[in-house]
Parts: sequence; C-alpha cells; structure tokens
Amino acid sequence: MMAPLRSLALLCALAAPAAGLAQGQDKTLADIRQELSVLYGDIQSLRGELNTTGAAPQAVGGNSALERLNAIEAQLQGLTSKTEELEFRINRITTDGTNRVGDLEFRICELDENCDISQLGDTPSLGGVDSASNVPTPAAPATTGSGPALAIGEKADFERASEALAQGDFRGAADQFAAYLQTYPGGALSAEALYKRGEALSGLGDNAGAARAYLDSFSGDPDGKVAAQALLELGQSLAALGQVPDACVTLGEVGSRFPGNPAATEAQTAMQSLSCQ
Repeated sequence: MMAPLRSLALLCALAAPAAGLAQGQDKTLADIRQELSVLYGDIQSLRGELNTTGAAPQAVGGNSALERLNAIEAQLQGLTSKTEELEFRINRITTDGTNRVGDLEFRICELDENCDISQLGDTPSLGGVDSASNVPTPAAPATTGSGPALAIGEKADFERASEALAQGDFRGAADQFAAYLQTYPGGALSAEALYKRGEALSGLGDNAGAARAYLDSFSGDPDGKVAAQALLELGQSLAALGQVPDACVTLGEVGSRFPGNPAATEAQTAMQSLSCQ
C-alpha cells in the first residue's frame, strides 16, 4: 500500500520562504544592513574629525567625539548580533522547509507508477537559499534589459511546447517540456515549464505526475509568476488523487500566501466543494 501524504508535512513544506519570514521581524536584514552602512559612515566621519584636530572636540551636550564613536561601535555590535541571529533562523527554516518539500516529493512519487524513487536526487534548497552560507545581500536591479538572458533556442523550444499544449496535444507537450527541462536545467523559464508540464500531464489524466510537476514548479520559485497557480493546481491534483486532507491544507495556503490573487479565490471555491474544515 502506498503511504498517505501527511497534512503537517505539507503545511510545513509550503511555509513562506526564509527571506519572507525574516521580514516579519522588528528589523529586516535590509533595514539592519542599511543602519550598519550609516553607522559605518558616521564612524569614518568621526575618526576623520579626530585625526584632523589631533584631539577630541566637544560635541553638543558635552559628549566628546570619542565617546560618540564608542557609542556607535556599541550599536554596531548590537546590530551585527541581530543580523547573525536572523541569518541563523533563516538558514534553519530553509533547511527544515527543504527537507519537508523533499519528503512530500517522495510521497507523491509513491503515488506515481512512472516515478522512480531512486532517480529523485537531492531537493533544491527552498527559494534558492543555500543554508550552508550566509544569506546574500539582494543585488541591485539591472538598469538594462528586460529579464534574464535565455540560452540559444531556449525561448523557441519553450514556445513550441506551449503551442502543443494550447492545441491539446498533451502527450507532445508533456514530452517537449520534459526535454526542455533537461536541455535547459535551471533556466529562466523552468518554473513555467514545470507548471505547463503539469497541465499537460493533468490533461492526460496523470494526476500524480501533474502533482509532482506543480510541486517542483512552486518549490523552485515560490514567489514567481506562476507560483500561486502552481500551488492551486497542486491542491486540486491532490484532491483528484483522493488525498483530500492534504488538498485542503494546500488550498488553504494559496489564500495565506497570495491574498488578492485570483488563484486564492479559486482555492476558496475548491475548498468549499471539498468541504474543507
């Protein structure tokens, strides 16, 4: 007998990405880093003041520049400590979420006759965050270009598979998207390709395969263009597989993570039809 999916594992697996969780703190990493930059600038200014005069000039209120410098350095130490604490929490939550996504993927694979568990491999870190390293500072937006560069032929292959899907050639579309994902691993359109492959597999009646594709699409880019719809379709696929409790948990996550998104309204309707509590 195939092991049933567990609602708790699914709920935890679909938890907000680490970066999103950090934003709920009193100070986000971005806020702290900005304060650090300001304080470092103040320190440099004060050091220049001390070096220029050769003495510690008196500041307003009777505090010397040296005392102010010491106070700022103390603030820096406190902010650094908060940054390290947030990064530790982010890494821990990322690791836990990634492990739970991997567990869910394993259990969905058990429901899919065509899935070879030995070929699953390692689950990519949730949200693309490497838990073994420090959380990177967000890069500045590019000033030119309209998006990530595509490999030669990548867009054409994606559009060809999408056209097959639009024409109702589900088998052809599923195969073409599978080939696309093998040819361009980690490409800019991977999450969309996985989502559309899920649609093609769903059209073929392969709900287990579709569920895996939707899960991979969502976990690969949990804040991306098709993330909300992928989560919705994952819940509906689980319902089609008879995993109603897990479907209800998944559908509930759509509204929690993407309030105001049309997928949230569809998820609410689906929950009502499933009599979710």
